[in-house]
Amino acid sequence: MAATAEILAVTGNEAVAEAMRQINPDVVAAYPITPATEIVMIFAQYVADGKVDTEFVTVESEHSAMSAAIGAAASGARTMTATSSQGLALMWEMLHIAAGYRVPIVMANVNRALSGPINIHCDHSDSMGSRDTGFIQLYGEAHQEAYDNHIMAVRVAEHPEIRTPAMTMMDGFIVSGAIGPLQELTDRQVQDFIGPFQAINPLLDSEHPVTVGPFDGLHGWFFEHKASQQRAMDRALKVVDEVAREYAQVSGRRYGLLDPYRMDDAEIAIVVIGSTAGATRMTVDKLRAKGVKAGMIRVRCFRPFPAAAYAKALCNCRVVGVLDRADSLGAQGGPLFLEVRSALYDSDPRPRVLPFIYGLGGRDIFPNNIEEAFAVLRKAVPATTVSVRRRYLNLRKDVV
Repeated sequence: MAATAEILAVTGNEAVAEAMRQINPDVVAAYPITPATEIVMIFAQYVADGKVDTEFVTVESEHSAMSAAIGAAASGARTMTATSSQGLALMWEMLHIAAGYRVPIVMANVNRALSGPINIHCDHSDSMGSRDTGFIQLYGEAHQEAYDNHIMAVRVAEHPEIRTPAMTMMDGFIVSGAIGPLQELTDRQVQDFIGPFQAINPLLDSEHPVTVGPFDGLHGWFFEHKASQQRAMDRALKVVDEVAREYAQVSGRRYGLLDPYRMDDAEIAIVVIGSTAGATRMTVDKLRAKGVKAGMIRVRCFRPFPAAAYAKALCNCRVVGVLDRADSLGAQGGPLFLEVRSALYDSDPRPRVLPFIYGLGGRDIFPNNIEEAFAVLRKAVPATTVSVRRRYLNLRKDVV
């Protein structure tokens, strides 16, 4: 169990900055962007006060932040950064390079809508847009998990069988700027858990020179390198779970690849990411009190996607609703919907899977909206045919 029982009241950004202080990375390269600015602002103060040994690199853009992080990590430094929304989008090119170079950078991403129109509020379009860059993605529900995920991400990214960058997510403003409870580990517990950084083929090892970033063209090994990245992602599922088990022994908090709630006998269920899980649990409890066999699964690890775990958790459901806080324009539903439906494709019997979109640009999601989604699922149970057209929750008016 944790050495301290003290519960602090902090913002989500403070929780992540505190995890970074305890990790004490060698290099942090960052450029500020709402609502992630506070993370690196607080951490910069830790640097100025001598509370960490980190080299803090201020750059001119998020593209440069990830470029500097790649250089630092390739040189043999434990490296971190933080961003959000347009900043993550500006990094797009470098995200692929970081993953392709297999540098274990850990990045906090505070979920915020991608413009346009201009918007600074929460949805998941930024991290969902980067889901295929090769980064491991861990989503947190609240302050405690934002802190815990960031510490665990170090161990996952740096694992010798993985060596792949990772990003941790929390909902912008809803978690990042709101006050919530945090129970920290001690500095010694964090350092013992993550261990010292083990550099592999560092650029600064002059006795063992290596090349980073060579041309890997038509007759090179680009294809094999991409296959190797996917093999690492396959292995990462086991590593994410193993690291979470070890973390539970230190912290007393156990995280799985996914977080099921009242799923043992559920006939209908909702799959959801992030802070909306709280209101969904309340709705499940309300329906259970009325005799409805409702359940919920909260997403934790999205990349790699634990398809087999979802198939097992949802195998007894008749109908599943997937709540996406991002849309995949031109596809049959949001990104999470596409993953869940694919995971259930070989199930026999196969649950019906229905797509819901909510909360884009920070639009509020209320318990009655979630009840509305569950009502659609209940009606679908006895129906012979059901429309799989997207349903938008709390849409002000229908649009054309």
